[in-house]
Amino acid sequence: MRASIWPLKANYKQMKISERVYEWITDEGEVRACANISEDACRETPSNFFKNVSSGALSKLAGQLVSPGTTLPWVLAAMGVPAAFSGALVPIKDAGSLLPQLVVSAKIRSFPKRKWFWIIPAWIQALALLAMAFVVWNLDGIVGGWLVLACLALFSISSGVASISFKDVTAKTIPKGKRGQLLAMRATSGGILTLLVGVLILADFFKNSDREFLFMLVLSGAVLWALSGFLFSLIHEEAGATSGGRTPVQEIKKAWVFWQEDQNLRKFIFTRGLLMAIPLAQPFFVLLGRSEIGEEVSNLGIMVLAAGIGSVISSPFWGRFADRSSKKLMIAIALLGMVNIALMALFPLWPESFQNSYSFAVLFLIQVMAHGGARLSRKTYLVDFAPEKDRPSYVSLSNTAIGLFTLVGAGLGSLASIFGISPMLWIFSALLLVAAILGSQLDEVQD
Repeated sequence: MRASIWPLKANYKQMKISERVYEWITDEGEVRACANISEDACRETPSNFFKNVSSGALSKLAGQLVSPGTTLPWVLAAMGVPAAFSGALVPIKDAGSLLPQLVVSAKIRSFPKRKWFWIIPAWIQALALLAMAFVVWNLDGIVGGWLVLACLALFSISSGVASISFKDVTAKTIPKGKRGQLLAMRATSGGILTLLVGVLILADFFKNSDREFLFMLVLSGAVLWALSGFLFSLIHEEAGATSGGRTPVQEIKKAWVFWQEDQNLRKFIFTRGLLMAIPLAQPFFVLLGRSEIGEEVSNLGIMVLAAGIGSVISSPFWGRFADRSSKKLMIAIALLGMVNIALMALFPLWPESFQNSYSFAVLFLIQVMAHGGARLSRKTYLVDFAPEKDRPSYVSLSNTAIGLFTLVGAGLGSLASIFGISPMLWIFSALLLVAAILGSQLDEVQD
């Protein structure tokens, strides 16, 4: 599609605040160039940009407050749930959100407006966390652990539906070349909020018992998801094409054609699958941290604080890096994650004077930064690389394939009970080296 050019208002004072801030943030000049979206969508871009960012800030904060890689392992430990359940958190979150997408994308394509496939799942996610909060408050042991995993599975399936819708709505409302900055601002805003919450946890501001505090943490996540869905509903989305919608069987057949014919898509899927080593390693960081630096809730605050700092300081850089070359960002992130995970595997062997919460916080911070960069790079690459008319199918095929990779990762994670945490971290580090090599073979996305 030819880029739309929308002249800026001659009188700067007559511009809306959202337009002024948008032009300043995205470095627009005297005209607004909107690649790959219509002129009407171009006019709405500043407003949609900030509605999307506001919604994302709340959902990102909710994601950090109820994170399968950080807070939920802590929650399960406080409930007296066996450690094996913690190893299942990230695989359930990722597989649950990714595997159903190949079927769901066919239905989404038949609707001219797709934002509701993000909004309604957001509210279902809020209900799932509400149920989880009451499990945390009332139950213990294995029964509580299974119910937490069940709530997480419902949450994850809803997240999978929303993922396809988000990429499609973003592609319809935000011009190419600005999408990486949008994703970065969502992450940065959420990171600032997470940073504030992390400080409060670290300072024990809430003065509640550990169990009461963890209940409030999960309950807050539910409220944030409900508000995030409301803000996303305010986005102005034009009706899109509904032609080309396929039944699930047709979708699977079409996806198989994409898989066979598009070599670059296959390389991307394998690279993205190997990058899953970064989030799969994170719960092992938490378990190692609990054993090495202590089980106090204030140490959870260190991790939440690190997550917020990681988003704030890295996301703007990752966003602009992704808009220049999301391929190169994937390679850089793979190498960063490889080195950091190796350092964490060696943490128990460090000199005793360095085995403290500060050293651990630095490694956890880098891991959070690497995870954010991995997510942003592959999202930007896929949205820019996929053909416009087949974008939902490309997204769903990629996500479904990664769901299968995640199940393999869950199998790897179960080996930790046999071999221990450090050997598992070495395996994840080696997988990231392969990811960097394979990522270097991807095509660069052309403007």
